[in-house]
Amino acid sequence: MQEQYNLDNPSLTNLNNPSLRKESFAALGTFGALTLGTALLGGGASNSNQRWYRRLRKPGFTPPSWVFGPAWTVLYGLMSFSAWRVWNRPAGPKRSWALALWGVQLGFNALWSPLFFGKHRPRAALADIAALGVSLAAYTTLASRVDRGAAWMMAPYLAWVGFASALNEEIVRLNP
Repeated sequence: MQEQYNLDNPSLTNLNNPSLRKESFAALGTFGALTLGTALLGGGASNSNQRWYRRLRKPGFTPPSWVFGPAWTVLYGLMSFSAWRVWNRPAGPKRSWALALWGVQLGFNALWSPLFFGKHRPRAALADIAALGVSLAAYTTLASRVDRGAAWMMAPYLAWVGFASALNEEIVRLNP
């Protein structure tokens, strides 16, 4: 009898494990590379305009700059693994839509730093982060119907985007 594989209870000793196939490792690498590209784009835009950012009036709840690197490292890792878990589930419309929404939210994520730091357009960045929040919530909702663990991996990111939205909104308000 062939053993069933459950992504919520992985067993590395099961050679029929779909997450141990070569194409699964390639998918994980692809999700990681897409996320890394987004991180590099955002990091490049953020680092190139520190002077502009330092001059902005910011709310008292603005975290110190050293927080962003570790926070985003964890969030990007969770994002990649979430998409990979969804990708490892049986093919179907829910999985396809979830992965499409994952790509959409990653695209909005990639736009935020160039808008905010690169173009110095906090209002446009605020519109972008609102769209990011909607697409992220949609991905998380659909991912929960495909793989609950994948959806839970997005909870810290949802919280961070909510916090970042409030921070962005306050920067817009304080810097008319």
